[in-house]
Amino acid sequence: MGFLDRLRETFSGKKLDVRSRFELLREAISGTMSKFYMARDRHTGEIVGLKVLDLEKTAAFRARFKGRRPPSEGEVAVRFDHPYIVKTFEYGRTTEGAEYLVMEYLGGPGMQFMLSTGDRRIEGNRVKFIRQAAEAIAAVHAAGFAHRDICPRNLIFTEDCQTVRLTDFGLSIPATPPFFLPGNRTGTPNYMAPELVRRQATDLRVDVFALGVTAYQICTCELPWASGDTGQVAMTHDRPPVDIRRYRPTIHDGLARAIHACIEPDVKKRCRSVEAFLQQIRSIEREDG
Repeated sequence: MGFLDRLRETFSGKKLDVRSRFELLREAISGTMSKFYMARDRHTGEIVGLKVLDLEKTAAFRARFKGRRPPSEGEVAVRFDHPYIVKTFEYGRTTEGAEYLVMEYLGGPGMQFMLSTGDRRIEGNRVKFIRQAAEAIAAVHAAGFAHRDICPRNLIFTEDCQTVRLTDFGLSIPATPPFFLPGNRTGTPNYMAPELVRRQATDLRVDVFALGVTAYQICTCELPWASGDTGQVAMTHDRPPVDIRRYRPTIHDGLARAIHACIEPDVKKRCRSVEAFLQQIRSIEREDG
């Protein structure tokens, strides 16, 4: 079944019987709002990624937007055909009523795993991976969305570990004023901008900040502030970050400046866009000067 045929089936109102359609080979990842499986399509034999969203947690997230309807994760993800964004082939609801997405299965590890294990394949490729992630986020912004959960966990490698692709649009929102109103604090605490943590009005620069923290971590395997899993830790993000040169003294000066511009706590002083960040790093070939 081709992409358009699958998309028509999705919008026809027919619900997916997961066990009938897919052989679940293994549960690859359990997220905070979903479960992700490596699965075999019984009709085509293809190996795919199958993401099934938690009904209650998804409903709780959408309830934060009173009077507004954020698009579903599938509605956002299916729009992208980009070399650095995981492809989503179809989406809809299961026979149990949960939302699902059928995605490409990349076969590589996540960036978070690579960093936590000190995988040597990152060596010499940090700038490339940072650039790939930034180009993916720029494409999301150009399409009119804020991702809102940029972090190494949501960057997945292809099997050869030469390319990273952005995934997980579960917290994504339209980049319009009604969705940037104060009050909605969502994301991964270690990567949340101060204005988001403090429930102030936001804009696309929350993704710029999260990209900067992610790039800092890719370069150093450290975070710019103390790490943790609670909003209390994120409250420290309005303080000056640790200079990246403390962890990586040989880092390219231009790369260091570009990353620090992204993680500037004062949003008025922060790098204005992901495209501006890309312009600063495009001529940098190596992470070390």
